[in-house]
Formats: sequence, structure tokens, C-alpha cells
Amino acid sequence: MTIGVAVLGSTGSVGVSTLEVLALHPDRYRVTGLAARSNASGMLAQCLRFKPDWASLESPDAARELERGLRAAGISTRVAAGAEALVELVTDRKVNYVMAAISGAAGLPSTLAAAAAGKRLLLANKESAVMAGSLLIRAVESSGAELVPIDSEHNAIFQCLPSGYRAGRRSEGVRRLMLTASGGPFLNWSAEAVANATPAQACAHPRWNMGRKISVDSATLMNKGLELIEATVLFGMPACDVDIVVHPQSIVHSMVEYVDGSVLAQMAAPDMRVPIAQALASPQRMAAGVEFLDLVRAGRLDFQAPDPERFPCLRLARASAERGGLWCASLNAADEIAVQAFLDKRLNFGDIPAVIDRVMERVQGGAMTGLDAILAADSEARALAREAVAERAGAQSVQA
Repeated sequence: MTIGVAVLGSTGSVGVSTLEVLALHPDRYRVTGLAARSNASGMLAQCLRFKPDWASLESPDAARELERGLRAAGISTRVAAGAEALVELVTDRKVNYVMAAISGAAGLPSTLAAAAAGKRLLLANKESAVMAGSLLIRAVESSGAELVPIDSEHNAIFQCLPSGYRAGRRSEGVRRLMLTASGGPFLNWSAEAVANATPAQACAHPRWNMGRKISVDSATLMNKGLELIEATVLFGMPACDVDIVVHPQSIVHSMVEYVDGSVLAQMAAPDMRVPIAQALASPQRMAAGVEFLDLVRAGRLDFQAPDPERFPCLRLARASAERGGLWCASLNAADEIAVQAFLDKRLNFGDIPAVIDRVMERVQGGAMTGLDAILAADSEARALAREAVAERAGAQSVQA
């Protein structure tokens, strides 16, 4: 029997890569559901190719446009709109695996629903672990779901851990985790040049093809900070046992150090189809359609410590990881607002960490008592971030 796969965020970079891998193995997998935010034309093309049972768009207008296109083509795919439709999609009995690749806090409800429904959860939405780590782990444990990380760094750790991995539990014999970072497009820029970088420059990642938000996070190294928080959740490790190492070649995707001094590393070409194929097929292996790694051609592997002065977002993220609770949800929310303001050209690149720092000084924080508390912390931090962005914008206009 084929395995039913729902791809959330199907028109984004991870979603597109997932569909490319699934298309290589039609005898093994069937695309049962697709979901995206508002890209009706992209979704229509995917539906015409894969003919899923479900297609969900967040925007009602986009959903109506999609339905018209599908009916004109004679495709009977059910079209739905809104967050509730996403939850219904991932809990459908025909869905066995869920690729959770909707970026940002918007992906949280459907990710938690998939975990509670006992699916194999392919977690690309790191914000779910960052915002609601303990809730996600409890849902996985209660339902018997399988959680397999998709971020190249966390999937690398997953591959380097002993067999019998359980989400949220520290594996026996593990001393330290080392997450690698490419360093982003500004690795060798001066602090002054980084502060004045443009959105186009921030989105020009030297190794990975990603969406705009995650590209900016990579440029500030907040992406790596969020991944640090995610690692503490997924692998049951305190923040002090998770290190960040800059590795510009993006060939070593992460490392696990054991108490006997051994270090296991996972290497591959920088292509998201590698961790996607691994997560789909685990514990087996299958073709991903990628270029194979040639270490001789690569020539060298470099490693260095990140510069906390030029990339203060790492410090902010580590501080939130150490405090835990609602601080991580607040950090994520502040970052989303600051990054969008930068992309909209309402905030300088160098002001992104300043806005986040300002928010983290003012939020209430506290224990993660449930989803309502998480959503309240998210809302509070977003409001404070908008105020901080407005203050910065006002100060800049006065100086001009």
C-alpha cells in the first residue's frame, strides 16, 4: 500500500522540494493533501500534477480562485480555506505522514494537530518547537506519533544519534551537540556594512535557496538561534550543551559528540531533498534526486566560532533558550515582526536585533502552561515589536 502524505506549505521551498522527492517514488507515496497560504496558481499546478484529495489555502479568495481552476480542468480535489481546514486535513485517516513546512507561528495549530493524531510528523516548521516545545513533545508522546526533524542541522543530529531516538529525550552517551551555520551572506562583511544591508543582499544566501523570511534570519544568525532552541526541545539537551559552529561550505550539517570523545558528523551536498528523503524513508534509504558529494572537489572544510558582536541575535536566542517557558515564543514573535519590517523597508537591517532586544526587555515571560498562554505571549510580543519598529522608524525620520 502507498503511504499518504500531506504537504503543508507546498508552494514554499521545502514544500516544492518535498514534492520533487515524492514524484521520484510514485509506487511508494501518494500526495493526499496540499496546503499553502495564498499562491493559488502554484497550488493549481501542483493539484493538476499530483491530484490530491485535499487542497487548502489560508486565503478564502485564493481558495475560490483555485476551485475555479480545478473545476475547469475537471479535477475533483476538495478545496478548503482557513486554519480549521488545515487541522481537518492533517487528521484525515488517509494521511499517514505530514510535512509541516508552513513557516512562522501560522504553522503551530496544524503541527500540534498532526502530532496529536499520531502521524509521522516531518517537522520543518521550527517555530512549533520554539514556541510550544513542551506541548509538542507531550502530544507526540501521548499519541505515539513519530517526529522526524527536517531542518538539515537537526536531521543530521537525528542521523548521528543512537537507534531508538525518542523526541524530547536525551540519548544515552551524548555529551554535546554542534549545529553548523554557513554564516549567511554577511559572514565576512564589516559591522558597518552589515548594519546597512538591503533586503536583496540579505536574501542572497551563498549556499541555500530559501524563502525571504528564513533568508533574513540566516543573515542575522537568528535562524541558528531558533535552531538552538529547537535542538534543546527535540533532543532533550540544555542550551549549555548545544554549540554553534560556523562552517561556510555547508557540507557538514551538524555533529554529535559522545562521552568517549567520538564525534559523529553527517555530510551531504547542501540540498534540502537529502533530509526530506531521509525523513520520508527512515529507517530505510531512498533516492533523493540530488548531486552526490565530492569531497575532493570541495577541497576543504573550514570551521570557526560565530562573532557575537556582529550577530547579537545569537545571544538573544541563547538567553531565551536558557530561560525557557514563554520567552521563546516571545522571541520568535518579535523576530517575525522585525524581519517583516526590514523586508518592507521600514527598518534597517542593523535594527532587527535592537527591536528584538527591546521586546525581550518588556515581555512578561512566564511558564508555558498551555496553548492559550503561548498565543497570549505571541500577541504581546508582536504588539511590543510593532511599537519598537515605529519608534525606530520615527527616530530615523527625525535624523533624516
